[in-house]
Amino acid sequence: MTAPGTGQPGFEAKLCEPGALEQRLSRLGRPLVFTNGVFDILHRGHVTCLAEARALGAALLVALNGDASARRLGKGADRPINTLADRAAVVAALESVACVTWFDEDTPLALILRVRPDVLVKGGDWEPEDIAGAPQVRSWGGRVHSIPFRFERSTTATIARIRGGG
Repeated sequence: MTAPGTGQPGFEAKLCEPGALEQRLSRLGRPLVFTNGVFDILHRGHVTCLAEARALGAALLVALNGDASARRLGKGADRPINTLADRAAVVAALESVACVTWFDEDTPLALILRVRPDVLVKGGDWEPEDIAGAPQVRSWGGRVHSIPFRFERSTTATIARIRGGG
């Protein structure tokens, strides 16, 4: 399905430049759920976590690490495999996602402070107290969740299987 009058897929409207985020926030439902990550090669674990995150509020905002930020995470010199533009489009196409933006810093803390989400979420490999922005979100009455893994998947393992031929 295309967005009326644009010729572009409707999910493209979910993409939001960081500078325009404040305008977009007024159109997103509350409670607003925020999560972030690289989401390089999207897999079942990612989409399950995003769907469960969305269920914690009225709208899910996903912030992606920019390409340079993703490289600094130390997952490998050739990561991310997919560019920010491609990763953002794939995440935006998910039904559970209301909006996709991005950040170039090492953590999304500055973005979290701008957005002031009601719910902050990361996957089960994060303890709630270790999630960037957790103390700040709690300080304004928000909740912080670490969603348990339902499926043991990882982009790193997928890439290793592809390269190993197995």
